[in-house]
Amino acid sequence: MGDKTMPLEDFAATIESGMTIGIGGWGSRRKPMALVRALLRGDVRDLTVVSFGGPDVGLLCAAGKVRKLVYGFVSLDSIALDPHFRAARERGALETAEYDEGMVVTGLRAAAARLSFLPTRAGLGSDVLAMNPDLVTIASPYDGEEYLAMKALPLDVALIHVNRADAAGNAQYLGPDPYFDDLYAMAADRAYVSTERIVPPEDLLATGPAQSLLISRIFVTGVIEAPRGAHFTSCEPDYGRDEAFQAHYASSAGDGAAWELFRKTYLDGGEPDYHQAVARFHADRNDRHDRQARHGGHGRAEGSR
Repeated sequence: MGDKTMPLEDFAATIESGMTIGIGGWGSRRKPMALVRALLRGDVRDLTVVSFGGPDVGLLCAAGKVRKLVYGFVSLDSIALDPHFRAARERGALETAEYDEGMVVTGLRAAAARLSFLPTRAGLGSDVLAMNPDLVTIASPYDGEEYLAMKALPLDVALIHVNRADAAGNAQYLGPDPYFDDLYAMAADRAYVSTERIVPPEDLLATGPAQSLLISRIFVTGVIEAPRGAHFTSCEPDYGRDEAFQAHYASSAGDGAAWELFRKTYLDGGEPDYHQAVARFHADRNDRHDRQARHGGHGRAEGSR
């Protein structure tokens, strides 16, 4: 079947400025954050990003790497908006195409089928058409009913994180939702899958049913083993969202000096440095809570620092 495993650093070297990149996951759930952090450390620029966005979009916006964003939403789930995306949007720092979620799915389906568009009812009767004047409607040749002609969203590269994968690129999710990651892979010329663990093919069905084998190896270019590679988003059932660290990320975004410290602490080094710094964050946080408990104090809410 061929061994498609590769180091994280080698993946980053394949991404070029100006590419259209689709990022799987949903909000702050099972995002390929290790792959995103690898892009942050490189020189890539002027990206078009297609995403049901979360901190993946926020971090890329904060680093000035996004030229255009195609999205259904950008949310941290437990925090309504990613602050870096909001700031970039408010200052007009990036071109945007804001679609209904169903429209994004239809655009990915069209690209996966190598079609230029697909009809959908999603978006009809809303301001989406006014906000995106390049979109048109089309009459059904059968009964004349009007549909929105959602244009395809072809991708140069798809970035996806899963629970398990084998060396050939068969990728498995074990959580509650596939988040349309298979469509990203099929809509892309190349797909890179990061995974909590690379396992032998026979072990995939030992941990989940056949339908959990979300992505076939035929769509995958490279497989990167990245334990906790979705952090600080969730990767159920392996781990949940790191709410304390996410709050720290969001609060740091509101202050230039605080963000500079966050970036230097967590993003400038390699992936092992990131996880070591996160471990220190939690150790320090636990120490503070222990001291407060011993002295009967009531510390400020996490993220208010």
